[in-house]
Amino acid sequence: MAQAAPQKIDEAKLNAFVGKMLGDMGAALGGALVHIGDKLGLYKAMAKAGPIDSRALASITGTAERYVREWLAQQAASGYVNYCKDTKRFWLEPEQAAVFADESSPVFLSGFFDITVAAYRDEPKIMDAFRSGRGVGWDEHDGCLFCGTERFFRSSYQHHLVGAWLPALEGVTARLEKGAKVADVGCGHGASTIVLAKAFPKSRFYGFDYHAPSIFCAREAADKAGVADRVTFTVAAAKEYPGDNYDLVTFFDCLHDMGDPVGASKHVLSTLTHEGTWMIVEPFAHDRLEDNLNPVGRVYYAASTMICTPASLSQEVGLALGAQAGEARLREVVTAGGFKRFRRATETPFNLVLEARP
Repeated sequence: MAQAAPQKIDEAKLNAFVGKMLGDMGAALGGALVHIGDKLGLYKAMAKAGPIDSRALASITGTAERYVREWLAQQAASGYVNYCKDTKRFWLEPEQAAVFADESSPVFLSGFFDITVAAYRDEPKIMDAFRSGRGVGWDEHDGCLFCGTERFFRSSYQHHLVGAWLPALEGVTARLEKGAKVADVGCGHGASTIVLAKAFPKSRFYGFDYHAPSIFCAREAADKAGVADRVTFTVAAAKEYPGDNYDLVTFFDCLHDMGDPVGASKHVLSTLTHEGTWMIVEPFAHDRLEDNLNPVGRVYYAASTMICTPASLSQEVGLALGAQAGEARLREVVTAGGFKRFRRATETPFNLVLEARP
């Protein structure tokens, strides 16, 4: 077979693309340094201290000055911290502190870098899965994934769940205020369940996850938050969680990870009251691939390749919806489970909030 003639390279396009790649190379290596800064408390110390040099930051955090000096230089080159050439000091602007240092901030992102560390550590498993086609279960991933997922999603739940997402559902807030029975399926470390339990003390909450270590962490978190009297965490899969007559069942960022989401949908329907509601929060996505080729889609497709799709393929059926399934595909899954009513209740740039009812 004759080979195609080589195409002439456009030097301007090449230089622009290499420039883009340089940025991506810095981000790829720099992610490890963000993780280090988060774990060693460097960002939090900077947020409290104001303008600071490497010696003082190392002293405050109990770290070695020479390493801190190099870390600060890389952070400044990344635009993650600021540097004054006259004073030789570094500092965080309020916006940078909100992203890196304030875990109560709605834009706190340091937790995401736990997930990136797990992705790199799990790369050999995913490479083997590419070759074999088999799945990689959630429980097979590096432990950083579990705490990173909780830290990354927790701020969204804290800032949006009670104030915006629940009010978008028909009559749900009123039922919770009076006292409702709620199942939070795929609860992980319990961040969403605990947010709900704090807001609605008259309701009773049951968190379920098939990952036993996460349930252990959720129980500890409930005790620490002072809501253990109205929250129960149990190891159970989405198609098997116990109980019935739930007024509300919630799935936060987990339906697309399931091998048999239609089977999960059927089970949810069987456990709801006649007037109950299924709240499904999923990563934001349009229905067409070409509409998801943007920065949000870039992050979610990466997570989907490394985490979500392998998780589904490790289970029975292995439907592998992926993290960018989109509303239309999710509607098919939910209605195939027997739900008659389905709508998009609200959204954020990162989430679809869907409501299903019998």
